[in-house]
Amino acid sequence: MVRRNWSAAALAGVLAVSTLAGCGGSDGADSGSGNDDGKITLGFSQVGAESGWRTANTKSIQESATAAGIDLQFSDAQGKQENQITAIRNFITQKVDVIAFSPVVTSGWDAVLQEAKDAGIPVILTDRAVDSQDTSLYKSFIGSDFVVEGQKAGEWLIKEYEGKTEPVNIVELQGTTGSAPALDRQKGFQEKIAANPNFKIVKSQTGDFKRADGKTVMETFLQSTPDIDVLYAHNDDMGLGAIEAIEAAGKKPGTDIKIITVDAVKDGMTALADGKINFIVECSPLLGPQLMDLVKKADAGEEIPARVLTEETTFTQEQAKEALPTRQY
Repeated sequence: MVRRNWSAAALAGVLAVSTLAGCGGSDGADSGSGNDDGKITLGFSQVGAESGWRTANTKSIQESATAAGIDLQFSDAQGKQENQITAIRNFITQKVDVIAFSPVVTSGWDAVLQEAKDAGIPVILTDRAVDSQDTSLYKSFIGSDFVVEGQKAGEWLIKEYEGKTEPVNIVELQGTTGSAPALDRQKGFQEKIAANPNFKIVKSQTGDFKRADGKTVMETFLQSTPDIDVLYAHNDDMGLGAIEAIEAAGKKPGTDIKIITVDAVKDGMTALADGKINFIVECSPLLGPQLMDLVKKADAGEEIPARVLTEETTFTQEQAKEALPTRQY
């Protein structure tokens, strides 16, 4: 349901935004505008389609919006922050009821979030956080605790090498540079293993959450560092790409090089069940139902939690075998 009780200041802000959005090219929000049919209109900007996780996340949001009777205006940022900013400004111009987005990176959002706030449109962050000091610029953040995910990965590694004193050389495939999951999964992992002097991260480089990049970077790691004991990949897709590189180098993934990943998408879980990955920390992409509940409450002016966590677990090989037959993504 499109808002009508706009102040003069808010309307002026929208007109200014409209001018800016018109200079932003065609990479912003899909065409369309708020409607008067009584439906809530949600403008959603997605990071892109860089992984199986992200594809499942998009599907969950689209299907949940349909089920909830919410008019979804969807925009794919193709991994670029400037596209998301343009999309959000377009949503403001369209006078949507609620804006939600998964930020490409953590920084640089204050100006556009202030524009949404001035227009009286509540904003919900999904999956990834922003580093704004003014938390009044958004109503809620729904998603995982990425630091805890990194800690879980480190805890498994500590247990796996318990009682052993030999050096353990670790290589790390980071997610997109500057993104919340990349920063936090690295932080949590490093915090957890710091007390063990045997653990050494010998190489760490971004694979941008992409399978192809994971393979390319792992090839470089193998060439420059022949003695690798463990791979820690910030998502399954990079880990799966790395497996291809490891096998091409004549090594056995999961045995010659132990592999820890994050996400638990079906392809990753299959590799875990086959013994090519040793441990996966779950990060559920199925945020759609929870997001639509928050959207309805935000549109109604109800108080909503500032932080909503998703429920997640971890998987070993045997647990993956049990979970795979009913895995939704």
